[in-house]
This record gives sequence, structure tokens and C-alpha cells, in this order.
Amino acid sequence: MIIAIASGKGGTGKTTVAVNLALSIENVQLIDCDVEEPNSNLFLNIALEKAEDVSIPVPVIDSDKCTHCGLCSKLCEYNAIASIPGSTMVFKELCHGCGLCTMACPQGAIHEEDRTIGIIGRGSNGIEFMRGLLNIGGAMSTPLIKRLKERINEEKTTILDVPPGAACPVIEALSGVDYCILVTEPTPFGLYDLRIAVELCRNLKIPFGVIINRDGIGNQETEEFCKSDGIPILLRIPQDRKIAELYSEGIPFVNEMLEWKKKFIELFERIKK
Repeated sequence: MIIAIASGKGGTGKTTVAVNLALSIENVQLIDCDVEEPNSNLFLNIALEKAEDVSIPVPVIDSDKCTHCGLCSKLCEYNAIASIPGSTMVFKELCHGCGLCTMACPQGAIHEEDRTIGIIGRGSNGIEFMRGLLNIGGAMSTPLIKRLKERINEEKTTILDVPPGAACPVIEALSGVDYCILVTEPTPFGLYDLRIAVELCRNLKIPFGVIINRDGIGNQETEEFCKSDGIPILLRIPQDRKIAELYSEGIPFVNEMLEWKKKFIELFERIKK
């Protein structure tokens, strides 16, 4: 089973839920897909080693063959190639590695070379853990997330800590999962982004439910929205000073508040049903 932990916005508690759920169940693999700012390992005290570099193929122009016809520039959906009289330029940072320009060039003036966009790290301390780390300034997180997911261990329950938002990296992370937990907070901002995340899950036809984190800090509109829309509220995590203190020290609260481990186990059993 693959369970994604997502949200419409950052800071709602995705990593908190992902880590505490992973620590509560057995035979689990945790993958941090938030490759721009991965931090799950900070709460698990896992020493990481590099598993692999992740690259995408980018075009290289052979100036001796290129006639600057502009076809490659015209076909590129990502504006990664610009053709002007006497020159054809490649902007590697914009390239998605689709290979269309190489196939379409009538002069055979384009070949591809790999460009490293990030790395995959791994480690274990009872939990099989992996994360992607995008190069500083990198924009192509989707291929890195895709490569991470190719390492999913089908013999384990896999938990994906998904990037915030609802853009391409989130869609890539959610693709093919069995269930999605949407983590939100009971505030106007939380509700606004929750609506977007709900619509995304429905478009992708992924079953989902909601965890309300920091319950009690805002109003009842989030809960009313879930009830009126038939969305199951899986768990409420209160605005609790002890939970906040443990978080600030990098300690998953299920390790110190054992009653919460039971609640996460019950959550997992509910998702399986």
C-alpha cells in the first residue's frame, strides 16, 4: 500500500503526520518527496548515504551542422531553446529532458548529454528511509520525484511525504498512490488550499481523507466544509503545547506520548478498510 501525505499549502504538518505515522506502524518505508526542502530525516535521526545522482538528458547543439532553422525552438514547450539568426542557444535549467528537439532536428545537429539535477539519499533505523535533494537553484523537481518513486519497496507500506501545493511535483508524487491523507489547519488559508487539494485528488481519482492539525486555533469552517462535502475527517491533532515543544526539539510526539501511537495505528487500520 502506498499512502501519500499531502496538503494544499506548506506548514500544515505533512511531515509531522508522515513521520509519526511511519513510527507507529510496522514494515514501513518513508520517502520524502519534498525534494526542494526535505526534512523528514531530521526527526528520525538517520544518517544518510548517497544512493545515486539523478540526471536528465539535455540538448547540445553542434554548431557545424546547425542551420538555425528554428524548428527545435518552435517545438520546445518549455522555451528551453532559442533560435536567432546565426545562433541557437539552449537554456539547460528550463529543459525537461523530453528529447523532442533531438528527434525533430532535420540536420541531426542535436545530441543529448546528462545534466545532474539532484541526488537520492537513503538510510535506516528500523524505518527504510529515502529522500530526494534537488540541486540549489534547480527547477526540475518532477524527474527527481519520479526516480524516487521507482525505488518504492512493494513489500512494505510506503508513506510519501508530498511537496506542498498542487503543481506538477505534487501530481507526480500522487500518481499511482492508493490513498491520500490531506493535512490541513482550521484557518481561512488552510481551508482555501484544502479545497484545491480536494479537487486535485478527485481529478486524479485518489481516495482521500483529512487530518486537521492544530485543531482549535481557528474556526469551524474547515470541519463544516468536510462534513458538507462528504469528506472523512480521519484525525484531529490539537494545538498542544507539549506536541509543539517536542517538534521544536526534533522529537516525534508518538515517541513521548504513547497514546498517540495507538491513534495512528487506528488511523492506518481505517485507511486499509
